[in-house]
Amino acid sequence: MKDPHKVILYPLATEKAVRLIERENKLTFAVSPDANKTDVKRAVELLYGVEVESVRMEREPGGRKRAYVRLTPRFNADEVASKLGVI
Repeated sequence: MKDPHKVILYPLATEKAVRLIERENKLTFAVSPDANKTDVKRAVELLYGVEVESVRMEREPGGRKRAYVRLTPRFNADEVASKLGVI
């Protein structure tokens, strides 16, 4: 298993990211280029103490990766984002 701190690089605080937090209970992270969905799910669950429902990955120009993480209904993305300083 990869180190969670090396998988999740930082949370993203764009307009789209904030909209996803409010409407779809999703958090958005910049992740390591070699991370996969399983790595991201485990890292988010360990670092933030939440349950992850699904992960969608997207490759950006320049080789960077972005992960959209949907939390289970038991957990509120607003609360996690507040702790991370995104909102």
